[in-house]
Amino acid sequence: MKKFLLICSFLWVVTPSFSQSDSLDIKIGQMIMIGMNGSAVTDQSPIINAIQKRYVGGVLLFEFNLNPFQTETKLAALTNKLQDAASIPLIIAIDQEGGKVNRLKTKYGFKEMPSAKTIGLKNDDEYTTEIGNTIADALQRCGINMNFAPVLDVDNPNCPVLGKLQRCYDADVSKITHMASLIMEAHAAKGIKTVVKHFPGHGNSRTDSHKGLADVSNYWTQKELLPYKNLLASNHINAIMTGHLINKKLDPSGLPATLSKKIINDLLRTEMGYQGVVISDDMQMHAISKYYGLKESIRLGILAGVDIFIFSNNIENATQYTPANIHASIKKMVLNHEISLERIDESYQRIMSMKMSR
Repeated sequence: MKKFLLICSFLWVVTPSFSQSDSLDIKIGQMIMIGMNGSAVTDQSPIINAIQKRYVGGVLLFEFNLNPFQTETKLAALTNKLQDAASIPLIIAIDQEGGKVNRLKTKYGFKEMPSAKTIGLKNDDEYTTEIGNTIADALQRCGINMNFAPVLDVDNPNCPVLGKLQRCYDADVSKITHMASLIMEAHAAKGIKTVVKHFPGHGNSRTDSHKGLADVSNYWTQKELLPYKNLLASNHINAIMTGHLINKKLDPSGLPATLSKKIINDLLRTEMGYQGVVISDDMQMHAISKYYGLKESIRLGILAGVDIFIFSNNIENATQYTPANIHASIKKMVLNHEISLERIDESYQRIMSMKMSR
């Protein structure tokens, strides 16, 4: 397996090879994305050990992973060190929406990155593209190759975790689609994958899924699917993140979208025709972790159609899991025939196809 080449900036420029004969351990590892401690690593760091053992295929970074001094240089050194430990190139991801969800702040030497709401109110293509270029350029220089953005949720000021934080472009789905596409094009030009979120629509929720159940059944409308449909039609989407949302209009059983076969497999994949990577929101958010154990949440998620599971180890009062815990749990379910090898193969093919794409 070849690694990505790091020359001044990080790009998806070297194509890793893969085959169905790759081991089950490798395939499961590619389905796991983990948060890490600290702003630097050594050869003895737990995250390096996990990468070398192929327990993870991705790392999620937060602001606490940034050194406040010489931030860009040291962050690039960190991501390079992580990649050096990997036999299959890692996804190194971050939530860099701008505005309130902004890890790469001006106090660390980065340019200002305004909120989606600011972009929406400006409603100017040149300005939107400029902000997209600013974000993508910063990620590229730091060795980050995936951004959990843009947000496709409709703007509703009653939503405590999105609208109130100015994380949505607009209530008009055509404007959401257009602005998101410009942001995504700017990232693609720099070799950065984007992940649109939060499927099937979080913007009208009245509760925060970080803290508990978020039931959108009484507020969700079909128009919230339109940005996804529009971007799928234009072939813009690299990956889609699910929301931990109960939507009984789509799944009467009340399973959160991340765990719902009706929402992921039946709606997103079969009805809407999406065959790419599906990434869970953080599995330690309380909408999942308070109501489903590690094994059951992963089992349901895999059967529903999730390909990559995020465990940030950054949610207050949530159980902390190591990559080895998560990997072993999935492997045991496969060996016990609770999850089929074919289902693991499906996710592995999608993930590796995404990693190989330009």
